[in-house]
This record gives sequence, C-alpha cells and structure tokens, in this order.
Amino acid sequence: MANQVDPATIGGASATVAAGQDASVAHGDTGTGAVASPANVAHLGPHASFHGRTISWVAISIIVVGFIVGGLALIVRSGGSIWWLFWTGVGISVLGLLVMMATNTFEDWY
Repeated sequence: MANQVDPATIGGASATVAAGQDASVAHGDTGTGAVASPANVAHLGPHASFHGRTISWVAISIIVVGFIVGGLALIVRSGGSIWWLFWTGVGISVLGLLVMMATNTFEDWY
C-alpha cells in the first residue's frame, strides 16, 4: 500500500522542512519514515472552513431548484407538452440570479 502521508501533503515533511527542521527529528521518529499528521487541519489558513454567506447559498439553491424544475419539465411529458413548467423553471432560475446580483454573491470568494 502506498504511503498516505508523503512530503507533499499538508503537515508532512514539507511543513517541517519549511520551518527549518528535519521531519524525522521534529516528530521524534526512529527512522521508520512515518510522519505524524497535524492535530487540526481546519485551522491552517486564515479563512473559515466554508465559503460564502447564507444568503449566497440560498440564491444558489433557488437557481438549482429552477434548473431541476425546468429539466423535469423537459424530461417528463405525460401526454402533452408542459412548456409552462419549463418557463416556470426558467423564471425561478432568473429570480435566483437576481437575488445573487442584489446581494453581491460574486464577491464571496476568498
């Protein structure tokens, strides 16, 4: 089985070498090649573990629901065409896009 913690992973040897330490000495290894994983990986960066505000996720959810409604209208044709349901899905998606633009969702990325 391959070594799951190699020098290129977070908390591997590259983190200790960058700090100016030897990886085997920093973790008290006896030369077996094992590198201890960090205690809490979620707090390594300056950002939270999730991205975006709640209103941004709500806007995206509205758009996804619109796509699902429109897609189901194209797939499910029980007898006649149900274009009204397709256009309802388009309207829901446009509503979600307007919510995204009004709440400045595009500035949520870090």
